[in-house]
Amino acid sequence: MSRKKKQLVLTQPVKDGIKLIKVRLDKRTVITISDLKKLAFWKARYPQAEVIG
Repeated sequence: MSRKKKQLVLTQPVKDGIKLIKVRLDKRTVITISDLKKLAFWKARYPQAEVIG
């Protein structure tokens, strides 16, 4: 009998006063960034990256 694998969710502690921006890199990968300058870095690696929140 096979066992179902649990999905691993990695999170970082949220610091007070920092607004986080959610970015979808591809259809299954969502990351959070704290600065729009970092969005340019991810856009270079993932041209289809889009801000979702």
